[in-house]
Amino acid sequence: METEFEPGLKNRINWRIILWTAAASLLLVPLVAMQFTPEVVWTGGDFVFAAGMIAIAGTLFELGLRASGSLAYRAGVGVAIAAGFLTIWINGAVGVFADEDNPANLLFLGVILVALVGAVLASFRAGGMAPAMLAALAAQVAVAIAVPLAGYASPGVEGVYEAMLAVGLFGGLWLVAALLFFRARGLGA
Repeated sequence: METEFEPGLKNRINWRIILWTAAASLLLVPLVAMQFTPEVVWTGGDFVFAAGMIAIAGTLFELGLRASGSLAYRAGVGVAIAAGFLTIWINGAVGVFADEDNPANLLFLGVILVALVGAVLASFRAGGMAPAMLAALAAQVAVAIAVPLAGYASPGVEGVYEAMLAVGLFGGLWLVAALLFFRARGLGA
């Protein structure tokens, strides 16, 4: 027996449910890994911290989706959130410079703060978000240069590698977000 949809209802996938289910499913990765290797050891606090980070990232992404219908804008939001998320996650897990206990890694929180303050000052409009992401990129490069010069990176070639990773991975994400916001601005988003 076939049924017709009620007038006004759209026949579409509820992407919110899929995105939040996928986000929550990320917590299963370490849980499963703990069953197969002794190298992955998470405590209850680790799971709570990860759940909090995922909830914050998901909420910010939802707000970004509501801010504009532009695909470029939405992608820019997603990339910027990924940059912030990965910055915190990687620094908390292993650290970029030396190890996770190196206080120099806390400077990366300043990079995220630059992006957040820039976004707020831009009122989350694409035209202002692009320069905010470029400011985060500039802060990222400044940290990557300052930390080794101050002697807080690993010695020798490894310290250079750490700085290149900081600029290449995180800086690259800030740059991509800026380019997407520039594109969204050009589209009138």
